[in-house]
Parts: sequence; structure tokens; C-alpha cells
Amino acid sequence: MSRYRRHLGFGCFALLWFGSLLTAPSTGLAEDWPFPRGDVHASGASPTVLPDSLKVTWEFKADEAVEVTPVVSGDRVVVGDVMGTLYALDRKNGKEVWRHAYDTGFLASPVIAGDKVICGDIDGNVYALSLLDGTEAWKQSTDGEISGSAAVYEGHVLVASQDGKLYCYELETGKPVWTYQADDQIRCSPTIAGDVTLLGGCDAKLHGVDLKSGEAAGDQLPLDGPTGSTPAVRNDFAIVPVMDGVVYGFDWKKKATLWKYEDVDQSQEYRSSAAVNDSVAVVSSQRKNIDALDLKTGKRLWRYTLRRRADASPVIAGDDVWVPATDGRLVRLSIKDGSEKWVYEIRGGFVSGVAIAGEQLFVADDEGVVRCFQ
Repeated sequence: MSRYRRHLGFGCFALLWFGSLLTAPSTGLAEDWPFPRGDVHASGASPTVLPDSLKVTWEFKADEAVEVTPVVSGDRVVVGDVMGTLYALDRKNGKEVWRHAYDTGFLASPVIAGDKVICGDIDGNVYALSLLDGTEAWKQSTDGEISGSAAVYEGHVLVASQDGKLYCYELETGKPVWTYQADDQIRCSPTIAGDVTLLGGCDAKLHGVDLKSGEAAGDQLPLDGPTGSTPAVRNDFAIVPVMDGVVYGFDWKKKATLWKYEDVDQSQEYRSSAAVNDSVAVVSSQRKNIDALDLKTGKRLWRYTLRRRADASPVIAGDDVWVPATDGRLVRLSIKDGSEKWVYEIRGGFVSGVAIAGEQLFVADDEGVVRCFQ
């Protein structure tokens, strides 16, 4: 575990591709993965079904450990390491196209928005770089660590900071537009849901913020405890796990709690985000359990127990659930019953999540190796 990640162990733990991705269909092949949770809704889900047998087609070695999810757009793969270097790789062969080194580290994944890469660092800085050559287009600063990735909406960048604020900037220029103030730290990414963005906070509230004005969109919804998890949205549902062991299912349009899931036999702790499709929400706990919940009722459908915990959030791809674990196992499960279908194992550990684009899977490990499977 890196020295940057270690300090998040106590207390409250610790997006837009234009046009069609705002209304991405639920079927078909998703060629890109420009956000760490796949889309602006942070669903962590793709319609893509990967081949039964996957092989490593290329590897790239970063200078330091990588704890963020790679993002993919066109012929580029972008990733950042814990010591502050961003890398753009050729999607076909993994060769380095450019790098940009900063004097800090990245715990939040970059996002790709059109011709720009947006990323925030542990010192609270926000950068916009050219996807083509890595030149810096603009820089802004917040007063707290940035633990969650940016969101992008209609030419605006949204960035949440541990200073308790959500910042909105113009995508092209970085000019400040508005700022929203929560009651405590924000460690998640903003999630786009209609004309609002959803934020889970360390103040034990689910915030809805109007994307145009930056004002609160109605009353905040109460949570049983603090959360650093990014809300996962599918249709009218928003799924939010909290650290105290509860997973909430909300109707974000009606601002109503639909259900709460809690393991009555053994309390779970959730530090990652859910993956959701049209019928199932999949969550990963610090007690090594992967649980599939009925999206409408919150009833547990199945459970798979890992050898060690997964710090990365699970991803749904077609009929599969993908889980990279800290013991170095990349596990492929059946979404139907949780049965194990395929495992790939390394000597290190996986902290970052997977990116699934086209018929490729990308994942990085804590030794700085980025792998492409196909």
C-alpha cells in the first residue's frame, strides 16, 4: 500500500465525453472508457462481453505504483502514478506517447473529455492537458486533497475536494463558474443524473446539486454514515454504499429512499463504489465479500468471497463481473450466480479498477505495470 493511500485508512475514506455518451445506449459495444466508472453516470457497467479466453497483449511499466483506473479514448490510454506522473500510451501497443510529471501524486483517476485530459492531485490542484501531446491547457487549485475524479457536463468541469466544496470550471479555459459548499469533506466523484450532480459526503448526506446554478437541488438525503463512494446511477436508481456497512438504493428523481441493504450477520465496510446494470447492483466490502443486490428491492442475490479485499470498485461487463483484488488476482464472475469463470494472477496487487473498451480490458497494479488484455 502506498504512503499516499495509507493515510486514508481512518476516518472518512477515501466526468464527460461529448455527444452520444451523455445518452449512451444500454446495448452494443462500448469502444471507449473515458471515465474511471465508464460513463458520466458512474455506473461501472458496459454492455461489452469480452472473449472467454483473454491474453495479455502488451504491458507498460510506469516509474511508480499506479492506484488509479486507466481511461481510454480513441487510440490513447491515460494513467497516473502515485508520485505525480501522467502517461499517455498508444492503445495498440502500450508504447509511451507522452508523459507529464508533477511534484505531487494522483489518487484520483484522470478523465478524458474530447481533446483534453482532466485530473486532480493530492495537493488540490486541477489540471487540463492536451490529449494529443500532454501540454498543459490550464490549472486551478482547491484547498483540499482531490480523491475523486472529475466529471464534465456541457462544457464544464466538476471537481470535488476534501475542503468540502464542489467546484465548477469552464472546460476550455478553466475559468471558475460556481462553487457548492457541503458540511464536510467530499472524497467521491460527482455523478451526472439528469440536470443535477450527486455527491456522497463525509457529512453523511447525499447531495443533489443543480448543474446550472450550483445550488442545492432540494433537500439532502440522509445516510447512516460518511461515504467516500461515488453514487452509481442507472435510470432512476442511485446506489450509494456507506462506510458503516449499509448500501442505499435511492430514486434520485423523487428524492426518496427505496431500500437499505445491511448484512445482519457480519457488518461490512464499504469504501468502493457500486456497479449497476438494469437489474443488479454489485458491491465490494472490506471484508472481502462481493455481493450482488437486486436493483429494485436490495435483496442479496449471491455472494462471492475473495482471498483478500478489493480496494477497487467492481465492474459489470455484459454477463460478467470483474474484480481486481489486492492479492494480485483479477477475478471474472458470472453475474447470474457469482460463480468464478476466470482468474489471472500477478505477484503484486491490484488497487486500481479495470477499464473495458471494445474487446480490450486495461488494468494497472501497485508495481506500476499497466496491462492490456484482449
